[in-house]
Amino acid sequence: MTNKIRKIGILTAGGDCPGLNAVVRAVSKNALRQGIEVIGFKNGFEGLVKNEFIKINDFIASGILTLGGTILGTSNIANPFKYMQEPYGTPENPVDVSNIAIKNFEDNKLDALVTIGGDGTLSMSQQFVEKGIPIVGVPKTIDNDLSATDQTFGFDSALAIATEAVDRIHTTAQSHHRAMIVETMGRYAGWLALRSGIAGGGDIILIPEIPYSEDVIVQTIETRKAKGKNFSIIVVSEGAKNESGEMVIAKTIAGSTDAIRLGGVGQRISQMIECRAGIESRYCILGHVQRGGSPTAYDRLLSTRYGAKALDLIIEGKTKNMVSLQGTQIKDVLIKDAVSKLKLVDPHGQEVHAAVSIGTSFGSKEIG
Repeated sequence: MTNKIRKIGILTAGGDCPGLNAVVRAVSKNALRQGIEVIGFKNGFEGLVKNEFIKINDFIASGILTLGGTILGTSNIANPFKYMQEPYGTPENPVDVSNIAIKNFEDNKLDALVTIGGDGTLSMSQQFVEKGIPIVGVPKTIDNDLSATDQTFGFDSALAIATEAVDRIHTTAQSHHRAMIVETMGRYAGWLALRSGIAGGGDIILIPEIPYSEDVIVQTIETRKAKGKNFSIIVVSEGAKNESGEMVIAKTIAGSTDAIRLGGVGQRISQMIECRAGIESRYCILGHVQRGGSPTAYDRLLSTRYGAKALDLIIEGKTKNMVSLQGTQIKDVLIKDAVSKLKLVDPHGQEVHAAVSIGTSFGSKEIG
């Protein structure tokens, strides 16, 4: 069955993160070793629509394991089913150009396409699968919010960066007797804030899955002060909600796979603490620092295993599937199952329980 596969395409879409190049490398090296031609579409699905690509050879696939970002480029606004870029469409008049993308796939005589991305990328991939395009997906997101895999690549690298930030914030918080807020990414899932908060020794962790009370936050800080602890570390996810279910939205984004951009909750919490707790406060929004730089050893390994398995699935004819980490094994699931729901933190799960058991507050009247 191997010699039936002659040529494949690969693209990286959505937000960048460490490990993308490691996946491109693994898919390409596995394919080239078996005599399969590989082309890489530029800037995600935009390259598929515009038929812009590079031919990937062994030289191009070498030396990129440790590189952050993606040599192919990426885009989180080039949705072929609602394309808003000229000359085809505009933000005011999105156009379905999926048939153009399909024609380019066919004109390039591709046997399959590997799409590397998060829920937005994989949702688009499923739409192409339903139109008959053979696709294997690879789960990428620093948010770790895809339910069909135990972990996405990119998450461990972002977690390491966030944890180091919490570590560093401790010294300045202690020196100035401040309440210091570290705001992480994560969108609607609290994995980054939860795990960096636990690993970094955060005193309060605020995540979307556990609505916070300002009263509880203030009470926690005042209780620490009464015990002689004149500083507090608060780790907050950008999607954290108050008791009314309100999130802080930085802006709305036309054409993005996600209609809103979250951010600013750290500043709001900091201002509230200064007003109500009478303690000086500062906030630090980590933002895209969490996406940059070299992947951790774990992400290099996971990305390599994902990429190698993706090519194996193509050869096996499983071209409606996504590679998936299940326990210690790399297996596969249907793409449609991978994007059916988000993987969220269980407020009553073991990780939250462990944090509560050592005195960490989640700013909640119910949890802790």
